[in-house]
Amino acid sequence: MLRAGHGLMLIVVGLLTLGVVMVTSAGLTVHPASGGDDLGFFEVLVSRPAIFAALAVVLMAIGSRVPVGRLCTGGGIACPVPWMAAGIVLLLLAVHVPGLGREMNGARRWIALGPIGFQPSEAAKWGMLAVLAWYGARRAERMGWIREGFLIPMAFVAVVCVLIVTEDLGTAVLILLVSLAVLYAAGTRLWQIALLLPFIAAGFAAAVVASPYRVDRLRAFLDPYEDPQGIGYHVLQSMAAVSGGGLAGRGLGNGIQKFGYLPEDTTDFIFAVICEELGIVGAAIVVCLYLALLLCGFSIIRRVEQPFQRLLGFGILLTIGLQALVNLLVVTGLAPTKGIALPLVSAGGTGWCLTAFSVGLLVSMERAGVREGAIAEAPAHCREADGPPGEIVAGEVM
Repeated sequence: MLRAGHGLMLIVVGLLTLGVVMVTSAGLTVHPASGGDDLGFFEVLVSRPAIFAALAVVLMAIGSRVPVGRLCTGGGIACPVPWMAAGIVLLLLAVHVPGLGREMNGARRWIALGPIGFQPSEAAKWGMLAVLAWYGARRAERMGWIREGFLIPMAFVAVVCVLIVTEDLGTAVLILLVSLAVLYAAGTRLWQIALLLPFIAAGFAAAVVASPYRVDRLRAFLDPYEDPQGIGYHVLQSMAAVSGGGLAGRGLGNGIQKFGYLPEDTTDFIFAVICEELGIVGAAIVVCLYLALLLCGFSIIRRVEQPFQRLLGFGILLTIGLQALVNLLVVTGLAPTKGIALPLVSAGGTGWCLTAFSVGLLVSMERAGVREGAIAEAPAHCREADGPPGEIVAGEVM
């Protein structure tokens, strides 16, 4: 019988497959000497996106075997979550270490370890969910208190966001919004969050004003035709690609905007390439896949009883859904340009791997629930074997 966890894994594989195909298509170039790229099936199969997609699937399978419930049960130094919180801060600081941090496109967001590079902000985005879920579950009865339920966790969130915001405002805002939602779900009062809103607005305004290119992005959103060859170029080229596809698209690989017109066509604006080459039909399929992923995920967490797992699952789904929504709004010109990728589709090894692993944790939650249900419904001779009456022996029921 096909369960929600199976559906999640199939959807992730489908999105990754689409990502490999569209990133490869968006990465095509025209060389005057050769007339263009000619990629065969084998070249695509061993390409960098295909390798990362395969690694993401492996990590999703590993995540589906992680005993999520045990992450919250340990105490003291045996609990991995406080170590994870410390690791997040150290990784974010490491990008500023000479020789370790790497600058790309004017921002230091990467850590380079030889040929391997990854984004600490991605690790922070997903690791924060486990930290806040663990905190909320262990202090469930005191989450309504302003000190323990709001000030202490928000202090940690503020440190992480400050370390990220100087290089990546979009990711910092995403982490902040998801963190507030997870804390609210854990029991933090709404009026406490409301008290923070003026400070958030002031901090956001300061971050925008401090960087001229962020001001330009806001101006381009308000009126991209004011400077169509300058600050409005990204938005106009993206909308040209979206509208150029029509109903059925120009055909896979036949897009025009990717040939030197559409910036960041394999990452932030990959959805524009999908719209141009696959049309409204392809765009609708992508949106439906994300909706199906969210529905399958929520069908799992609504049956989860452990608070830690429920909060973690809620944070994972909210992160994926909000990230996808922001990217779609940016590509279609309905929001200012942000460096927010389309989950599991936009090129990015770190993002693909960590997102797939996080979805695997949702599958693990469902598997644990199925096992517990099977044990509870097992015959008495199975449940009481090799133990005193009433003791459940999980190994006997598989």
